[in-house]
Amino acid sequence: MKKILYMASAVAFMACGSSKTTSNEDANVDQAAKYAASITAKDLGKHLFIYASDAFEGRNTGEPGQKMAVKYLKDFYVSEGIVSPLGGGNYFQEVPAEWINKNVRSGTFKDSENVVAFIKGTEKPEEIVVISAHLDHEGIKDGEIYNGADDDGSGTVAMLEIAQAFQMAAKAGKGPKRSVLFLHVTGEEKGLLGSKYYTDVDPIFPLANTVCDLNIDMVGRIDDRHKADPNYVYLIGSDKLSTELHNVSEAMNKKYTNINLDYKYNDENDPNRFYYRSDHYNFAKNNVPIIFYFNGTHADYHRPSDTPDKINYNLLENRTRLVFHTAWEVANMDTRILADKAEVKTEESK
Repeated sequence: MKKILYMASAVAFMACGSSKTTSNEDANVDQAAKYAASITAKDLGKHLFIYASDAFEGRNTGEPGQKMAVKYLKDFYVSEGIVSPLGGGNYFQEVPAEWINKNVRSGTFKDSENVVAFIKGTEKPEEIVVISAHLDHEGIKDGEIYNGADDDGSGTVAMLEIAQAFQMAAKAGKGPKRSVLFLHVTGEEKGLLGSKYYTDVDPIFPLANTVCDLNIDMVGRIDDRHKADPNYVYLIGSDKLSTELHNVSEAMNKKYTNINLDYKYNDENDPNRFYYRSDHYNFAKNNVPIIFYFNGTHADYHRPSDTPDKINYNLLENRTRLVFHTAWEVANMDTRILADKAEVKTEESK
C-alpha cells in the first residue's frame, strides 16, 4: 500500500511539474509570431486561384459571380467557426439596389451585400478593430472576364488568412482583447459603395467605438517603381488621424516583417489621390484612424490580364503578416489608440 501511495504521489508531482513547465514555455512564446506563421503563401494561393477564377465572372456588383464570391466568403467563416455579428447564419449586410442606384456613378445594379464576420474581444468587446477589403471587381466586359486577382482578390484572401490566424488564437484561449470585425465590402469599383453604406447608413457597430480600419486593396504585385527591390508596400493615411497608429505600424514592421514602407502616395499633394480612392476613406472621413495597404498600379490594373498566376505569393504572405501584426497589437494594447489628429466637428461642419 505504501508503495502504491508513493507512486501515486510521484505521478501527481510529475504532472504538476509538467503543467508548470508547459505554462512557462507558453508564457515565453511570442503569440503574435506563432499565429502569424499560419499565414502562408500556399494557403493564400489556394484561395485566390478559386476566388479570382473565371467561374466567379469578375465579381461584378449584384451579378451571379459576385453572389458566388460572397458564398465563398461565408462558407469559409462558417467552416472556421468565426461567427457573424448579425447573429445566426446571416453573414450578409444587405445593400439594396435602390440605395446603390441612387449613389452609383453610372449604370443600374441589382441588390448586393457586404460580408461580415466577427471575433469578440475578451476584455474590451465594445471596442472594434475593423479589417476591410472589397470583394467586387469589374465583371465581364466585351466578352472578357476581369478576374481582379490583385484588385482586390489579394486583399480579400489576405483577410481570410488573418481571420483564421485570429481564430486559431481565440480557440487556444489567446483571443484579442478588443473585438475584430472582418468587413468585405461590395461596390468599391462603383464608388466605394459598400463601405459608404456601412459607415453612413448602417454601421453594425458605432463608429465612435471603432478603433481603426486597416484596409487592404491590392497587395499581391510589384509596380515599376520597385522592380529592383520588391520587398515593399505603400502605406497611405497611417499618420493622418493617429500618430499612435502610425508608430504601432512602424514598430510591428521593424519587429516582424522588415518591409520597405513607402509613403510616396501619403503625400497631401499626391496627384493620384489614392487616399480618397479606397474603402478606408469612408472611415477616415468619420475620424476613424486608418491604414491603406497598397502595392501601386501595374500594367494589368483594371484589365482582364489581372490573373492569379501573376501574384507574388511570398510578398503577399509577408504583407498579410504585417497587417495581422498591426491588428494584433492594436487589438491587444492596454489603452485604445488615440485619434490625436481628428478634426473636431462643429454643428456647422456636420
